[in-house]
Amino acid sequence: MTDSFDEPTPTPPAERASFPDGVRFAFGTLTVLPARITRWDRPAARTGMACAPLAGLVVGVLAAVPGALLLLLGGGPLLAAAVTVAVPAALTRGLHLDGLADTADGLGSAKPADEALRIMKKSDIGPFGVIALVIVLLVQTAALAELFADSWVRGALAVVVAAVTARLAMTLASREGVPPARPEGLGAAVAGVVPRPAAAALAALVTVAAAAAALPAGLPAAARSAAAVLAALLVAEVLLRRCVRRFDGVTGDVFGALAEVAATTALIVLALG
Repeated sequence: MTDSFDEPTPTPPAERASFPDGVRFAFGTLTVLPARITRWDRPAARTGMACAPLAGLVVGVLAAVPGALLLLLGGGPLLAAAVTVAVPAALTRGLHLDGLADTADGLGSAKPADEALRIMKKSDIGPFGVIALVIVLLVQTAALAELFADSWVRGALAVVVAAVTARLAMTLASREGVPPARPEGLGAAVAGVVPRPAAAALAALVTVAAAAAALPAGLPAAARSAAAVLAALLVAEVLLRRCVRRFDGVTGDVFGALAEVAATTALIVLALG
């Protein structure tokens, strides 16, 4: 996810942002769905990043529908998985995948932080980025094919859980104490805006909701769903800390990488058992 994009005209700072302002911020920055950002300030970013899992829910549902329909119409699980993986990429203009590739190039460069950040801003993709993209897309498709082979319900639920968890990882990366690596861009706009108690509460809420959604399939399925959320957040946290140490903070690219890594981890756990 690049940090160079057309930003709305900054609005005067205010103490609070309304829920609609936050929803528009979340959908306007994290998806291509029509959402005109009406405020671009720290309060709006705080509410917006808290609403990131909601954007993930919509993306997940929109991604699950074509995969489930393909299965019901007689398509194979691999085809359904491939189409499903393509939908979130389209709904984000590929920015999260681009962020993954750029972050991989930056981490793999072994350069000082300022040079690594310059590498990440380049428009081309290096070998580390290519490898990361290939591995992540293959793993996501393979995991979803396993899930769709079992049933369209299990596959669709996994897509939604992974998409919500991916955006939840972004929320947690926006918590207080996480610094931006640059003074401009999406990373600077959202770094440190979400209060830690709110981030923790959202993580608990998503975990419980994921388990509840899978509960009709039995207690083991509910436990696996909750474990998928927690494992994804753990892996994303490890990557976040690595990036903060490596780049002296977070960027928009790092947020994209966190989303893709979290989604992939969740799908792996959900495909087990």
